[in-house]
Amino acid sequence: MLAADRRAELTGPGYERLAVDPSARVRAETARLSGLSAHLLTVLAADPEWAVRAAACWRAWPHLPDETRHKLLGDPSGKVRAEALLRHHQDRPMPRSVIIAADFAADTAYGGFQDRAVKSCRLERDLAEHFAHHSDPGLRRSLAGSPGLDPDLVALLGRDQDESVRFAVSTRPDLTEEQRAGIGIDFDPRLHHYPLDWVLDLHDDPAALRRLAASAHPLVRRSVARAKRLPPDVVELLARDEDRVVQLFLAESCDDAPANMLLRVWQWWTGSLSAPDRPHGHPNFPRHDLLRHADDPNPRMRQLAPDEPESTPELVERFSRDPDEEVRYRAAKDPRLTAASAVRLLDDPHAHIRQAAFWHARFPARVIVRLLRDPDTAEPAARHPALPVLVMKRMLQLLQLLPQFS
Repeated sequence: MLAADRRAELTGPGYERLAVDPSARVRAETARLSGLSAHLLTVLAADPEWAVRAAACWRAWPHLPDETRHKLLGDPSGKVRAEALLRHHQDRPMPRSVIIAADFAADTAYGGFQDRAVKSCRLERDLAEHFAHHSDPGLRRSLAGSPGLDPDLVALLGRDQDESVRFAVSTRPDLTEEQRAGIGIDFDPRLHHYPLDWVLDLHDDPAALRRLAASAHPLVRRSVARAKRLPPDVVELLARDEDRVVQLFLAESCDDAPANMLLRVWQWWTGSLSAPDRPHGHPNFPRHDLLRHADDPNPRMRQLAPDEPESTPELVERFSRDPDEEVRYRAAKDPRLTAASAVRLLDDPHAHIRQAAFWHARFPARVIVRLLRDPDTAEPAARHPALPVLVMKRMLQLLQLLPQFS
């Protein structure tokens, strides 16, 4: 499951082993793996277990012969039939009769079918009109992303009274940037949005990226900023973007992000789970002329000073007493910190600083031995690499004297 979520790639034999795993759960997750061959997708689409067939149906569909497709459309499992219908109507407009039949079986097999169909399938004109005027804004919002929607219905939804419907329309790939700019939306930069898949698919098209980087829509620009490489003029434009999340995504994803922007992002961003070392770990992050920040009132800037190759152990010692916890944490991790200061930082009020100081390479063995006698610190002390070998041997000898180990 994690491999599928992270789009990890396996070897050919690895895919083959998982595709025939005794566990249906494993086979179903295998159907989601990147790099799975057309042959194995076809095999999984004919699996004895309905859950595996349902998981494989969507991706396997283009490789399946007509006979297999017909079997999936008439599968005994309602879930498999639903997946097959949704995939079938990617190419053929869906008539109203399919939606009616799906609604009838919604309580058994087709839960969520209508919403997915409206959002992802091509719809016959009368069905599209029906949903464009539907009283449920959720269904109108789903229709806003429907492929092949006629221009007049797109324009109608772009004037919808519900802002969420207008926002959904504004992210369609078939709009010109002028049309996109003409749709009234309220964009809250604090809310989380996923990148637009259709923009991600254009990351190898410099001309398209150049056009989209000038879009009035922040989500389009954010999606462009996720590209690994960008033309210099696009980088320059996005590095000055008024939406600072655009700059953040550029810092996290793009190898061409400029040093001055990376330094700017560093002042307010500490790293994410997906990119914990950015912007500081970016290849273009400044590595010289950092001592000028040693007395900066902003602690985020101060902690950069020890990264300067010409910085001194005295600066590290000074920073170990800094009033800001981030600056002290940076000093606690510096190999130039003295053993005495590492021991002193064991009394720091912040646990992450105490931990960094404890695992310092210069941490004195005598203190580690003392910490072994305290139940609160004995376990990490026993794992410390600086624990003397003689102490380890003595601990093992004492362990052997205990009744359960004798």
